[in-house]
Amino acid sequence: MIVVTGATGALNGATVEHLLQRVPADQVGVSARDVTKARHFADRGVRVRQGSYDDPDALRDSFTGADQVLLVSSSDPTADVVGQHRTAIRAAVAAGARRILYTSTVGAAADAPYPPHAVHAATEAMLADSGVAWTSLRNGFFGDLDRFLGPWRRTGVIAGPADGPVPWVDRADAAEAAAIVLTGDRASDGPITLIPPHPVTLDDFARFAAELTGRTVERVVVDDERWIADQTATGVPEPVARFALSLFQATRTGYFARVDPLLAELLGRAPRSAAEQLADRLAA
Repeated sequence: MIVVTGATGALNGATVEHLLQRVPADQVGVSARDVTKARHFADRGVRVRQGSYDDPDALRDSFTGADQVLLVSSSDPTADVVGQHRTAIRAAVAAGARRILYTSTVGAAADAPYPPHAVHAATEAMLADSGVAWTSLRNGFFGDLDRFLGPWRRTGVIAGPADGPVPWVDRADAAEAAAIVLTGDRASDGPITLIPPHPVTLDDFARFAAELTGRTVERVVVDDERWIADQTATGVPEPVARFALSLFQATRTGYFARVDPLLAELLGRAPRSAAEQLADRLAA
């Protein structure tokens, strides 16, 4: 059995959907903090059990019978995330899982310039010490493009700090790749990098936006401290703004300007480009 955490969220929920296209429903399990949100999976024959990274006993029960467990990285900004991940790994080992998979991010390293990557690196180190086989799915970046690009449709301007190339992956491609890894015969031990072939910058997004709309869209570089002031003026807490700024600062060092063919190989096709993802948002 394959048991998936975070299946009521966008990424691992999509992974479960892809798993159901590849294996019978009774071979898939879901560990959910709120089982009512996973009822749509239970109705299709998926085993749904309550589990929380803050409740080791319930989590271990939700993993019972699993050959493989897919752990989603915690997104709780108030929690001891590394501690939560430690609890999840120990629960999977105690339940007898033979492999643990984890949704990480490209660039994970203890000394990474973007703080969340140290959490991923710490989690990967715990997986390496767990005593069972493990795979870290180092996905490219994905998220809310509307929030990332700002109100360009109204202003004709994509304004933000100086940036650099980022491998912007389609969440749907990342989910499909995870399902392929979980159900495939290809050995995937340790970290694997799942990114599109062409990292992009905000200049690229401005060009895509102009081509897709037929409008002039300008990329404007904003001084770091000016950007922080603009963010706080709209109600964003300064620590949150500075946290976001650290990503821009990391990208402009070229830290994320990486290339890896594995995602395309797993999918058997080219991953969806950043331009295609932007077109989807415009059509929504």
